[in-house]
Amino acid sequence: MSDRSADHGSHAPKGFVKALTLTDATMLVAGSMIGSGIFIVSADISRTLGSPGWLLLAWIVTGIVTMLGALAFGELAAMYPRAGGMYIFLRESMGPLMGFLYGWTLFIVIQTGTIAAVAVGFGKFLGVLFPAVTADRWMLSYDYVSRGSSIEFGLSWQRVAALVSIWVLTLINLRGVKQGKWVQTILTFIKTASLALLILLALTIGRNAGAISANFGAGHFFEGTPDLGALFVVTFGSALVGSLFSADSWHSPTFAAAEVQDPSRNLPRALMLGVGLVSLLYILANVAYLVVLPIHGAADGATVLARGIDHATQDRVATAVMESMFGASGGLVMAAAILVSTFGCNNGLILTGARVYYAMARDGLFFARAGVLSERGVPAYALVVQSIWTSLLCLTGTYNQLLDYVIFAALIFYALTTVGLFILRAKRPREPRPYKAIGYPVLPALYVLAAAGVAVTLLLADKTRVQALSGLVIVLLGVPVYMLWHHGKSTPMAS
Repeated sequence: MSDRSADHGSHAPKGFVKALTLTDATMLVAGSMIGSGIFIVSADISRTLGSPGWLLLAWIVTGIVTMLGALAFGELAAMYPRAGGMYIFLRESMGPLMGFLYGWTLFIVIQTGTIAAVAVGFGKFLGVLFPAVTADRWMLSYDYVSRGSSIEFGLSWQRVAALVSIWVLTLINLRGVKQGKWVQTILTFIKTASLALLILLALTIGRNAGAISANFGAGHFFEGTPDLGALFVVTFGSALVGSLFSADSWHSPTFAAAEVQDPSRNLPRALMLGVGLVSLLYILANVAYLVVLPIHGAADGATVLARGIDHATQDRVATAVMESMFGASGGLVMAAAILVSTFGCNNGLILTGARVYYAMARDGLFFARAGVLSERGVPAYALVVQSIWTSLLCLTGTYNQLLDYVIFAALIFYALTTVGLFILRAKRPREPRPYKAIGYPVLPALYVLAAAGVAVTLLLADKTRVQALSGLVIVLLGVPVYMLWHHGKSTPMAS
């Protein structure tokens, strides 16, 4: 599985095509972040936390934590502007085993699980436009129940839609990074504008006096909050799964750093601009939800107002907001906008994820063919393998189940990567750093504590414990896999 195979083929390019400008990289950040989560997960957060105040605080905390991560990662991205992103950062700071464990987990659940969850979200909103596309209509199914947790394996029309979206986007990215970036930039602009328009309409013509009174009236803002204490800390931490997932993949452009123009300068800027823009939009979107719909409703409510945020149909909060303002036609328009959003999000995830497997293959730690660039300058084999495994994940869980698996594993490596920043400062003090993390060492340390703290709460919370433990097992399984794969091979080279 040597990287020497990467040179085969008379028409193979010498390297990646540097096609991504600062604008493209920023759109890649924003586009990878804005998927289906912001339009769905506020319903589950509302049910968990029980009050408008804590709902908004969850999104504010998510924005702060994500920005702290972007500030820290900017330094690492500027130091190592190569294909692979966090895989390279961890390999350089903690050695090849840690780099492999991240790449392994990224492939098994983090990146592919995120793509699968967003694709299932795509199918969920396609069902608004075409009611036949529903999670309840199965062609094949098997329900596995263990200790109160249920996983429904199989193929529904909603999952068929998810699979088709993955395959179409993979084909687009096989044609080259320029095609992928144009799809990304155009769709990100459309969905960012759509989210901004939803916020503007809700805060102006959509304002509902009853919802405002129920959510922001005297004594209502934190009404229904559980008793504060250690138990609530765990509850709040587990509720952040949805909002953190919605803000996840903010670092995806670092995977494709080799294709960014002037990456040492543009990557840190893109991370901060993209995260800042999306975090602001997310907070404002939840304010918009709260001025249109009451946070509490009834599952059997006859109208979207009666169902409220916590019982929005299939958790489609944004669609319920538009239906409240414009009736059924508003829901259809919102569903179409979210379809664009999820499609664009997965385009960015599919484009960038394959670059990590390319970097691993160059180090002899993934299928050798994944380290070969096609005639169009893309890791075609890595893209295909990624699509196959992602498709299988689409058949194994619902949206919420998939994101529970993803976020725990991701948080572990976010914390470890930031610890790596401290290690590299000590181990390689003279290495060029075109950008230095703002607020070092305090802000990066806060990020480590925040990411690790949420991960621990996921292990403690009943709602997420099984998925968190499963994520931990997946990470640890990478150790024997590394030993087997690395057996007889030399130490991975710097790529």
